Amino acid sequence: MATAANGSIELYYDTFGDFADPHVICLPGMGNQLLIYPEEFCMALVDRGFHVLRMDNRDSGLSSTDHSEYTLSDMANDVLAVLDAVGVDTAVVLGLSLGGMVAQQFAVDHPERCRALVSLASTPGETDLPMAEPEVVAALMLPTEATAEAQVESDLRVRSLWSNPEWFDVDQMRAYFASLYERAWVPGGGLRQFAAASRTPSRVEALKNLTVPTLVVHGENDTLIPIAHGHRTAELIPGAEFLQIDGMSHDFVYQAWPPLIEAATALTAKTFA
Repeated sequence: MATAANGSIELYYDTFGDFADPHVICLPGMGNQLLIYPEEFCMALVDRGFHVLRMDNRDSGLSSTDHSEYTLSDMANDVLAVLDAVGVDTAVVLGLSLGGMVAQQFAVDHPERCRALVSLASTPGETDLPMAEPEVVAALMLPTEATAEAQVESDLRVRSLWSNPEWFDVDQMRAYFASLYERAWVPGGGLRQFAAASRTPSRVEALKNLTVPTLVVHGENDTLIPIAHGHRTAELIPGAEFLQIDGMSHDFVYQAWPPLIEAATALTAKTFA
């Protein structure tokens, strides 16, 4: 079991590929574990010449629970702790949803360690951007169920609200959620991560001054974080590239992988120039 320490917080991570290759670290979204990035996705990145790290954020998976009033900067420091533990100087930092917010914060706080930023289905945190429908927001804030079995069924109902119906495989998703709770169950962890984002100061001005090569990726039909958030992120960061994935809502399934991997590879290639 590989862990890194940021003070009293232990962060679980694993790696794939050749350490000599460019590094990419993958950050999960709110309440998710590193399993949101399946081995097949990680190996697809390895096949494109990356050394891949994936990690559990604090308050999820096999990393420490944390009931303190932490912020996205604390979570960005968790990423730094993992990179230090592995001996990585700079990495492409790829974050999904809340993980994208952490990735943005990492680029702001530690630009010298961020080879490139990939912000996926995320937001710069401006409060005047379009919001999700009330039903979707309410589902995001549901309390934890009493049992893992009930939580799986709740997660299925919730996930269906922000997935492309044509991409939503109920049996596959049920097996995925069951694997999460068999591995680890951290009641309330996702809500504490959400609170961390809410109490973090605005990063809008900092993003305007960011010089890290950046790719912003968003689904055209995102019902949780509308695509305007992605457009605004790319608008704020000088020179950022924007990729819209047709058919994608707020789901991270194999249909979305090829254009993301292609664009992330091209972005990283430019860092060698």
